[in-house]
Amino acid sequence: MRNQPLKEKLFIIIFGADTPAGKAFDVGLFAAILISVGLTMLNSVHSVRDAHGLLVSSLNTVFTVLFTIEYVLRLYCAKNPVKYAHSFFGVVDLLAVLPFYLGLFIDNAEFLDVIKVLRMLRIFRVLKMAQYVGEADLLLNALMASRRKIGIFLVTVLTLVIIVGSLMYAIEGEQHGFNSIPQSVYWAIITVTTVGYGDMAPQTPLGQTLAAFLMIIAYSIIAVPTGIITAEVGLSTAMKRRGKICPSCKRGPHDTDAKYCKFCGAALD
Repeated sequence: MRNQPLKEKLFIIIFGADTPAGKAFDVGLFAAILISVGLTMLNSVHSVRDAHGLLVSSLNTVFTVLFTIEYVLRLYCAKNPVKYAHSFFGVVDLLAVLPFYLGLFIDNAEFLDVIKVLRMLRIFRVLKMAQYVGEADLLLNALMASRRKIGIFLVTVLTLVIIVGSLMYAIEGEQHGFNSIPQSVYWAIITVTTVGYGDMAPQTPLGQTLAAFLMIIAYSIIAVPTGIITAEVGLSTAMKRRGKICPSCKRGPHDTDAKYCKFCGAALD
């Protein structure tokens, strides 16, 4: 890197993760994100804000300045600054610093502090480091492969809660707190997810029977998406061990010495 121009050096350090400098930068960024988000959360606690408000605000300002410098450097060394600025991570990087500067011109802008928590999304950038790429791709492949099954599952659950919610509205009625079908569907959702806030509860024997039926069904429903995703993760892991997976179409396996995908022709890693 000694003979490379400054812009290229910065690009390797900031956007790369396969060099010692790039890894050190990502680790430092990871720590800065966690600390800054922690400070934002502490600033919402009245006792902490009253006792250490000036210190917390000062540290928040320091981290915001550092993130601003980082954002400017990313724009400077990016191969296509406009494309980077409009990308997902580019927008997240901007949102990481924008609330601070908006607060300088807007009175009573404490609500903008909440937006700073979006800095947590930047952790996904750090997780693109080389040692995490394979694991992230494995999980992504499993989620993509199970999307149709999960979609059917969600439609089934939605149908169930609408039917049960409507029945509960007809059984209990407004005199027992089920004032509308949407409210009854809300009750069915918190019941089937085993949350059970307790703000609504059936009072009649028939309504309690229907609620008991839904609670029993809920235990089997909750396990379904977990089983689907677990099975796909296991399948993806087995396929990865048997052979290569195409990074383009996510299909495989391929022979270990294959250089191109036999399905779409893309180059294999």
